[in-house]
Order: sequence, then C-alpha cells, then structure tokens
Amino acid sequence: MRKSLAFLAAGCLTLGLMTALGSAQMDKNSRPSPPARATCELAGGKTITVDYSSPRAKGRKIFGGLVPYGEVWRAGANEATTFVTTADVMVGGSHVPAGSYTIFTIPNKDKWTLIISKKTGEWGIPYPGTDQDLVRVDMKVSATPSPVENFTIAFDKAASGCTLRMEWETTRATADISKM
Repeated sequence: MRKSLAFLAAGCLTLGLMTALGSAQMDKNSRPSPPARATCELAGGKTITVDYSSPRAKGRKIFGGLVPYGEVWRAGANEATTFVTTADVMVGGSHVPAGSYTIFTIPNKDKWTLIISKKTGEWGIPYPGTDQDLVRVDMKVSATPSPVENFTIAFDKAASGCTLRMEWETTRATADISKM
C-alpha cells in the first residue's frame, strides 16, 4: 500500500510539473508579439544572433504613427532586442567587438540610424542614453515589395558577412556587417 501511494504521488508530481512547463512555454509563444531570432553564420564558426519580439501591424499605421519618426525605437516589443556577436565585426563601417549588446533604431522616412548600445539586460524601453552607445550607423531604407504584417529582423548572406535587414509595414532598413 505504501509503495502504491508513493508511486501515485510521484506520478501526480510528474504530471503537475509537465503541465506547468507546457503552460509556461505556451504562454511565451502565444504572446501578441512572440519571440523571434535571426542568426548570421560567419567564417570560422563565428555567429551574430539577434533575439527580439515580433509585433504585428494589425492594420495600424506603423512608421510615422505607432513608431514616430525621429525618435529612438526599441526595434521590436517586450524585452530589449539583443545583438550578440562571437567575432569582432564591422557594422556599417564601425567596429563592434565580440560581445553582447542591445540594439535600437531611429526610424525616419528616408534614413534610419542603428544604435548598438553597451547596456544590456533592460526591458525594451527606456533607451539608456547616448552615453551607453557603442556605435551609431546609418541604415539604408527602401520599400518592401508587399506589406509585411510581422516585424521581422533577418540576415541576408553577403560575400564578406551579412546584411542586417529589418522589415515592417512597407519599410525595409538594412546595414552591412562584415567580419574583421
């Protein structure tokens, strides 16, 4: 009888833990702005990884509306958008040493600015300030071929590295990244 009770208690505990873990995973993936990741594979097994949350347009005016022109934007939603590189890289012509950073942007109609901040671990806002900037680089802006519902960060492979690409609504902003 005692063995049966112990077996039953262990089974209930296991079932409870499985339910709790499954629920936590489901909550994270069912958020309105779910987590996403972009990875650039560099020579020598080095990588750049961007972790962000991907908000949805939902019929809203995004740039110049929800995301005002000329103001610092967290480039995503929820937690701060992280930029982790395992190699020294050049981002838009500026040196970024291997390490962990947070990225922000300043969107404008014809030009964006990418901000790589030394401060990490914060929620998506507020912007920690220019004293925490590692680099600021210009991003090229163009129109997307069709509207983009989900904010997306991706890397396109290039000869010397990757191009960081951000797309949402009808806007694409890019910055070239190469390994040093």
